[in-house]
Amino acid sequence: MQKSKIRFGIDIDGTVTCPTALVPYLQKSFDPDFKYEDITAYELTTVLGISNDEVAQWFKENERELYIHSPVHKDADKILRQWSDQFELYFISARHTLLTDITFDWFNRHNIPYHHIELTGSHNKIEVARELQVDAFFEDKLDNAIDIHNVLNIPVYLFDTPYNQSHLPKDVYRVYSWIETNNIIQKHFNDK
Repeated sequence: MQKSKIRFGIDIDGTVTCPTALVPYLQKSFDPDFKYEDITAYELTTVLGISNDEVAQWFKENERELYIHSPVHKDADKILRQWSDQFELYFISARHTLLTDITFDWFNRHNIPYHHIELTGSHNKIEVARELQVDAFFEDKLDNAIDIHNVLNIPVYLFDTPYNQSHLPKDVYRVYSWIETNNIIQKHFNDK
């Protein structure tokens, strides 16, 4: 695979989509007083105190609607449009391939450019990121960010959420906004 530009691997949910997207659905299904700050673990089984089967059933019932209506993470669309001429944007998501149509529709509806979208159906994105030869990764899931960095030895930018609080190794950078991320990226990759 020939690369002409620096290639970014970018998670979709909680990174390009707003991490608060789940909250209204969790409020409707489980607790009207549920808040974004209550999502202190990535696994909803831990957060909600329910079984894996119950979480799987809830996702099965809600995921299409959730992914159709997920709002864009603040400024992600603007920054990604800026990056699309400068970098190759490869989106790598744990979404199942059954959601391909919804995913492409969402990107097109929000005018978010992409060079490639890969739905893995699994949180293990390392092999896909390796095959696609990404030079950096953008993620919201803590263990993914650390594993991708450790195995591929590339910088990873972890978007701050209540569910990914932990000490980070060198070259895994906690970022708080897409504007901040752009400023860091322009410094890191401007001379490459």
